[in-house]
Amino acid sequence: MDINALTPYDRNRFMAMMEEKQVKDSLRLYHNLVERCFLDCANDFTTKTLTAKEEACVNKCCDKFLKYSARIGQRFAEQNTAMVDIQQQLISENASQ
Repeated sequence: MDINALTPYDRNRFMAMMEEKQVKDSLRLYHNLVERCFLDCANDFTTKTLTAKEEACVNKCCDKFLKYSARIGQRFAEQNTAMVDIQQQLISENASQ
């Protein structure tokens, strides 16, 4: 999709929709991170602060989760690029026939 082919109004709507999607994705990522690490690490509710063990667990959990999410995003981008390349190859093959 060529965004420059859109009218200014449609381009603005498209950009607003993409921004909203990115915000929702960020919130979902944050929610999943908090829920996962809380369930895995917080298990002593006798004090209102984290124990040293819980804090270390949360730090490790967050680091792992963010690295995992980044890797998934990277793989998705790689797969998307491969699909675009295949589509462009098919289009050029069909155009030459």
